[in-house]
Order: sequence, then C-alpha cells, then structure tokens
Amino acid sequence: MTLPSHPFGTEITCEAIIELMGQANGWEDRYRNVIQLGKKLPAMPEELKQDQLKVSGCESQVWLVHQQREDGTFHFVADSDARIVRGLITLVLAAFEGKNAQQIEAFDIDGYFEQLNLLAHLSPSRGNGLKAIVEQIKALAEG
Repeated sequence: MTLPSHPFGTEITCEAIIELMGQANGWEDRYRNVIQLGKKLPAMPEELKQDQLKVSGCESQVWLVHQQREDGTFHFVADSDARIVRGLITLVLAAFEGKNAQQIEAFDIDGYFEQLNLLAHLSPSRGNGLKAIVEQIKALAEG
C-alpha cells in the first residue's frame, strides 16, 4: 500500500515552523498556528487506523505508520482523533520526514521544541504524548 503524502518535512520545514512560531504573539497565537498546521495534515486512511499502529503513551488516539524508502530515508504518516494532537504531529513530521536513521537519531528534537516555545504550555499528558510519538519514530528508525 502506498502511504499518503503530506507537506511536512518537504514544503513545510522545521525552519518554516520555527519562523511561524517566532512571529506569534503569545501562547494563543502559537496554539492557533498548531491547529492550522494540523488542518494541513491529510487524514490517514481508515484501514491504517489499526490497534497495532497506535502510539502508546498518548492520551488521545494516535496512529503512526512508516515506510523506509530504497535510499534509506523514512516516510511517516500519522493521525489523531484530537485537533491539537494533529497539529503537534505536524511538528514532529516536519522534523523527521525524509530523513535516514542517522539523521533522525542526530536531530536535536529538544532544542527544536524549545525554539517553538510550546512544551511549557502543554498539559503534562500532551507533552508526554508528544515525546511518545518522537520515541516511536526513533525506535522505528533504529529498526
């Protein structure tokens, strides 16, 4: 099965998201930006929303599926039943989409999240869920 494509990591990069968040006036603007990014995330086909593809550690339902391309880079597709989480997923996809295992491991995700200035405003369960998505991607990349 061919996984659906999305603009995160290609058209919408980490740098673009950092710039977008840097222009935000306060937490409400950042929150709105995250929701808007989530609206650009294509819905995952229902047949992929299987229990074994759920990310454990998330308060909301989150599904994550991946393919490793012939060149060693990864294509990730994720979805959630919560609007804010769909937006948070886009932040992670922008960081890891199209990268190989070494690039995924080397990426400073904590520094990236710090630049976005979001984690302090998320509930502990949302923050833990975001970290669970990152850990799942890193585990998939390690093989």
